[in-house]
Amino acid sequence: MSGSPPGEMEGLEVTDCEACTELCESRSRIVNGVGPADADLVFVGEAPGANEDEQGEPFVGRSGDVLTEALRDRGLARRDIRITNCVRCRPPDNRDPRSDELANCKGYLAAELERVDPELVVTLGKVPAQHLLERSVAVTKEAGTVHDARVGEGSYRILLCVHPAATLYDRSQESTFADALDEAVALAGLDGNGGGQSRLGEF
Repeated sequence: MSGSPPGEMEGLEVTDCEACTELCESRSRIVNGVGPADADLVFVGEAPGANEDEQGEPFVGRSGDVLTEALRDRGLARRDIRITNCVRCRPPDNRDPRSDELANCKGYLAAELERVDPELVVTLGKVPAQHLLERSVAVTKEAGTVHDARVGEGSYRILLCVHPAATLYDRSQESTFADALDEAVALAGLDGNGGGQSRLGEF
């Protein structure tokens, strides 16, 4: 169980949190999720990096470009889906978030997913996959597989996917990434025209 969030939320945005000392010192801002508040498809990454911390939006660096292009190839735009992270503050030196930091932030993610109520959640990389499934994950082998998982009070279909950055460092991961995204778009019922989502509630 995720427990109650340790800080303040307004709608889908965390407005104040001081739960993680190192992350508060490392961040320049809290990086909230972006996209429709009624998105059928939600992508969950690990934590903000330098670009995300600077711009205040998830997945805006090189890996974000990979994701944006992959969505475009499937007739979708970033505005058609929601993108968020397990942890909303940049870890120092871009290290992986620690287990206590993930736990502190899980209530925010649970609240976000509960309010959006997506058809499908896609984890981008090993950390979010293990965080939501609460077990060890061999993400390259399990990419494209779908699992039912509880996050807070909600139950969701979780599709595992490699991180977009994996395709930049290992070309063999390009097909793994592409196949998982094809499966995600199909399972979420998106038709390449935004799935009929409302544009109200975008952030």
